Amino acid sequence: MLTGCYRHPQTATGVSCARCERPICPQCMVGASVGFQCPECVGDGHAGMRQATTRFGGALAPDGALVTRALVGINVVVFVLAAYVLAPRLGETWSLFSAGRAVLGGPSGVADGPGQWYRLLTATFVHLQWWHVGMNMLVLLWIGPALEEALGRLRFLALYLLSGLAGSTFAFLLAGNSMNTVGASGAIFGLIGATVVLQLRSRGPVAPVMAFLVFNLVITFARTDVIDWRAHIGGLVVGALTAAGLMYAPRERRGLVQGLAVAGSAAVVAAMLLIGMARYGA
Repeated sequence: MLTGCYRHPQTATGVSCARCERPICPQCMVGASVGFQCPECVGDGHAGMRQATTRFGGALAPDGALVTRALVGINVVVFVLAAYVLAPRLGETWSLFSAGRAVLGGPSGVADGPGQWYRLLTATFVHLQWWHVGMNMLVLLWIGPALEEALGRLRFLALYLLSGLAGSTFAFLLAGNSMNTVGASGAIFGLIGATVVLQLRSRGPVAPVMAFLVFNLVITFARTDVIDWRAHIGGLVVGALTAAGLMYAPRERRGLVQGLAVAGSAAVVAAMLLIGMARYGA
């Protein structure tokens, strides 16, 4: 006599699950490599499967450079708006401007308090010259996809934003009494530092990216009249340190270590901001 399906007792069946041996009807049968399985066993099998990730734990995506292209698009759109459409208001409103209490009329800008701290981020998306945005975006398109593919979208975006914020806050820490600057260079230098870490971690050729870094540092310090070297150094150091935490995290505790690395970099940014406020703010 045929028994009833364990999910549909009124339906008699002569087939059993290949894993748990419970009777299953045609409505519940799921084809397996050998015989049929019940829905619960199939679900348990899928739950036990390890989810594919990028090399450093990020979620795999069919387009490994989506965030890179999105960042380029945002920077280009903001450049057009700031340089041509909403000039000069947008550039003035979003720039990394700060005047400390020692300046007549200060504090204003970033030094004026939390209501102006947004400038630390918005300034990293503002460019006023085509060559400035062009050079930064070319570098981003060159090194961004490899980093995004290795880290995954979320970790890559966190690296980019933290590097940009670190460049802004380090510049504010050292020159917040009188400054006004724009550009994504802090974030770009952070990605260059991260690329050095990636090559070291992968045991790949380090010389090309190191030569590129040295070349850019020489230009940075040769033209301090038009280049904010503080933003470059701040982004470079924090970007490299963040990347080290993301890429050298042990596999068995990767999530925890990577979370602490990102939180630690955010804490460094916050500390520089608060020290700068103590120096220049009201």
